[in-house]
Amino acid sequence: MSLVKAKKHLGQHFLTDKKIAEKIVNGLIHTDQYHQVLEVGPGMGILSDILLERKDLETYLIDIDTESVHFLAAKYPQLGDRLINGDFLKLDLTSIFPAKFAVIGNFPYNISSQILFKILDHKDHIVEMVGMFQKEVAERCASKSGTKEYGILSVLIQAYYDIEYLFTVKPGTFNPPPKVNSGVIRLSRNNTAALPCDEKLFWRTVKGGFNQRRKTLRNALSGTIPKDKMDDHPFFGKRAEQLSVADFITLTQHLSALMAK
Repeated sequence: MSLVKAKKHLGQHFLTDKKIAEKIVNGLIHTDQYHQVLEVGPGMGILSDILLERKDLETYLIDIDTESVHFLAAKYPQLGDRLINGDFLKLDLTSIFPAKFAVIGNFPYNISSQILFKILDHKDHIVEMVGMFQKEVAERCASKSGTKEYGILSVLIQAYYDIEYLFTVKPGTFNPPPKVNSGVIRLSRNNTAALPCDEKLFWRTVKGGFNQRRKTLRNALSGTIPKDKMDDHPFFGKRAEQLSVADFITLTQHLSALMAK
C-alpha cells in the first residue's frame, strides 16, 4: 500500500506521532452524549487507527483528497459508506447525522475559520469538537476579553461552547513539518439552547464591532443602528475587545430595544 503524498494546495501536514494522536482522540470526553464521530481530513489514518478501536464510537471519515480516500478504503474496508470523498465545508451534515455527534481532526490550516463557522452552523447537533489548528488560531478561539487575540471567533464560539486549550504540538511531529506550532482545542456544547437575545443581531453586532475594532462601538456599529438612536449606554463608549460574551448579549438586547423605538 503506497503512502499518500502531502499536497500543499490542500494544506496537508500528516501527523506522525502516535502518542499525540492518542492524546487528541482521548480529548473526546463527552461520549455519553453521542455515538457517532466524524473525522475531517484523516490523511493516512493516524487518528483513524485509534478511533476505529473505540467500541463506543461509530467513526466516519471525510477527505477531499481522492488519493487519501483510495488509501483509506484499502486500509479500512469495513468502513464502506462511512468513508466519504468530499468537502466537509459543503457536506450536508444533518442528512448523515440526524442525532448528535462529534467532530475531530488535524484540520488544514488554510480553512480553519471556515471549519469553525461550519461547526457553529451545526451547533445544535455537534456536541463536541477536538481539533488541531495553527496555534495562533487555537489561542484566538480560547482567548478572553481584553486581549489582542480576542475577536469574532472567540465571542461566537464561546457563546455556544465551553472551550479548552489542551496542548501545543511542535512542527517536527508532522510530515512535512509546518512552519508554525499547532494547538489542540476542545469545544464542548454548553447548556444554552438559544441565546437570550436576537441571535442574528448578536452575530451582526459581534462582527460589526470587531470589523472596526479600533473604534468605539458607537462608531463601529453605526451601520447597524444610526448614531442618533444610540443613547448613553456605557458599552457604546467601549471597543469590542473590552466586552465579554455576556456583555455582547446585553448589548444586543439593548440594541433590540433601541431599534424597536
